[in-house]
Amino acid sequence: MQATKSLELRMPATLMDEARFQQFAESQQTLGIALETDADSGDSLHIAWFNIDLNESEKCDQINAALSQLGFSPDSIILTVLENEGWETAWQKDWRAMPVGQRLWVRPSFCEAASDNRIDIVLDPGMAFGTGTHPTTQLCLEAVERVCLEQSPATLLDMGAGSGLLAIVALKLGAGSALAVDMEEESVEACNANAAINGVCLDALLGDTPPVQQFDLVVANILAAPLVWMAKELAACVGDRLILSGLLIEQVDDVAAAYIKEGLREVRRDSQQEWASVELIRS
Repeated sequence: MQATKSLELRMPATLMDEARFQQFAESQQTLGIALETDADSGDSLHIAWFNIDLNESEKCDQINAALSQLGFSPDSIILTVLENEGWETAWQKDWRAMPVGQRLWVRPSFCEAASDNRIDIVLDPGMAFGTGTHPTTQLCLEAVERVCLEQSPATLLDMGAGSGLLAIVALKLGAGSALAVDMEEESVEACNANAAINGVCLDALLGDTPPVQQFDLVVANILAAPLVWMAKELAACVGDRLILSGLLIEQVDDVAAAYIKEGLREVRRDSQQEWASVELIRS
């Protein structure tokens, strides 16, 4: 059988913020994206993978042309052809186990469990978003942990669930039930697979709109624009508390205002690097 090839793009994170890089990669039909940070220098690289559906040179020319339109020189990026679907595991070499919050230990299955009493969260997300390494995911994890340690919600909605990480953490911290909704079939599959790995049960649905029911806790780690678009529907799902992330710091005011307009009240903001989360409650 002929080898399947993909194209890997690497560029310094200083050249483009993460939200813009994600938008660019999606416009070129990316297979997946990642952020790689050197543990010693702290330098970060954006990485994206693309299917080679025609030939190598044409795909490289297509990516270079798209980047040139944005003002980037080919000298600032690295394009590499991967054989045999290497993109599917390329991200693994830079993903490490990590402590999050007070009690969580998030790790890929190929890393060791925590040696202390932290709650072990194991993921095999494939290319689904949500490994716990991104600041927005960490902000959500810390918020979910804090809320659950205060009083575990009876019901939870994870909108734009990705790997299902937030829902799984809530369940392992005592939440009664969780619904994970995502618009990608791969994410729905990842939610179910990761729930099984962690010994919890959740419902995972394919969709891009919030369900018509209320939940004690609603979490959504998406992007600012879709959070504003779905404000009316998502706010209607909030029985008690809402956690929003995936936001640049300068976007929080506009996103919070959209939900305040729907009857919620802001009670907390947190930030990490250039990213932020906001927490609102039912007034």
